[in-house]
Amino acid sequence: MKKYTVILIVIIFFFLNKNDSFSQIPFGVNLAGAEFGANMPGIFNSDYTYPTSGELDYYNSKGLKLIRLPIRWERVQPTLNGPINGPELLRIKNFLQLAQNRNMLVIIDLHNYCRYTLNGTEVIIGSPSLSIANAKDLWTKLAFELKSNSNIWGYGIMNEPHDMLTSAKWFNIAQEIINGIRTNDTVTRIIVGGDSWSSAARWIQYSDNLKNLIDPAKNLTFEAHVYFDNDASGSYDTDYVTEGANPNTGVTRATPFVNWLKTNKLNGFIGEYGVPANDARWLVVLDNFLNYLKTNCINGTYWAGGPWWGNYILSIEPSNNIDKPQMSTLLNHLNTTCLPLNINENEIPKQGYNLSPNPFIDHIMVNGITDGEEISIYDLQGRYINSRIIINSKIDNLSYLEPGVYLIKYKDSIISKMIK
Repeated sequence: MKKYTVILIVIIFFFLNKNDSFSQIPFGVNLAGAEFGANMPGIFNSDYTYPTSGELDYYNSKGLKLIRLPIRWERVQPTLNGPINGPELLRIKNFLQLAQNRNMLVIIDLHNYCRYTLNGTEVIIGSPSLSIANAKDLWTKLAFELKSNSNIWGYGIMNEPHDMLTSAKWFNIAQEIINGIRTNDTVTRIIVGGDSWSSAARWIQYSDNLKNLIDPAKNLTFEAHVYFDNDASGSYDTDYVTEGANPNTGVTRATPFVNWLKTNKLNGFIGEYGVPANDARWLVVLDNFLNYLKTNCINGTYWAGGPWWGNYILSIEPSNNIDKPQMSTLLNHLNTTCLPLNINENEIPKQGYNLSPNPFIDHIMVNGITDGEEISIYDLQGRYINSRIIINSKIDNLSYLEPGVYLIKYKDSIISKMIK
């Protein structure tokens, strides 16, 4: 037997038999600091900073393996349509490498609210001096620079769009950014936040049209934010009772977004949520909320950690090497497999169906299902990718899928695991 055949068999065995093959959805934390400061672009380590290797060690030790890294457009590209800033790009790449060394995943989050500071004044996209093309240009160039980093979980193309101009709707901006990214990076996940501050509760009202976005790679994830205080801003200005909270506040606010994902068979993510530590009742709200996310196979990143928070009420940065109270609640929701598809591993592959080749490249031959029937493709997190009609006993045009393991669902059962 040739050496390469042996290697292929080992790879197949690994993917089909590893214990966490139905995978743990990656939960994590926002590590803030690179977006700090009113002075734009500002001075590094004076106006803003980047998370340290020590912080990555801490969160990695806790099992929070997904880091959302907020950055600012003005620092990455100090001149609109100009080149990417070399020193700032190096800081981003250094952070990615630090995370990679610890097997941690990173979301690059453009923390700009659909705005850019020009000559000390914040300008909204769609204004005469800030066009949709400017935003597309930034992401086209940034994707080119970052596409080789394998631990980027996704490009978060814009944090919390809100109060957009009629001349530049968020949908149109997002579509152009997607188009720009895909000219240079046809693989990496693109994360699209919702309008109206990415509110999960207001998702249908402000963000329903995002389901019509087109990604040639079919790799979009939609991002909502959920806070539990009265105005859902995350400021928590008063106490638990005055804020009108109850144990299911988070579940109630997340439900419109989750139902939208289910209805439209889309992937979702909660990019920000957090509670103060001054009342144990907030931890109950957080616990119920995280249980709801896990039940629906949706992951998230807590807001926030980072080196410069000080006494910020939502911070989970340890104080004198002592964990913040929120941490124990977060840890209760790690290392949990997501099995939303009624999967019985002992029945895969399911008798009566034969799918080949396995591994596949761009098509799968199917025996046991009639032409014209529909199958659905899921990733190992149980997240829906798309559905295809079988034609001539074949599922064709699968070259867009990333290398990995996929689940093939027919009617109500997973019938096969397939490797690409």
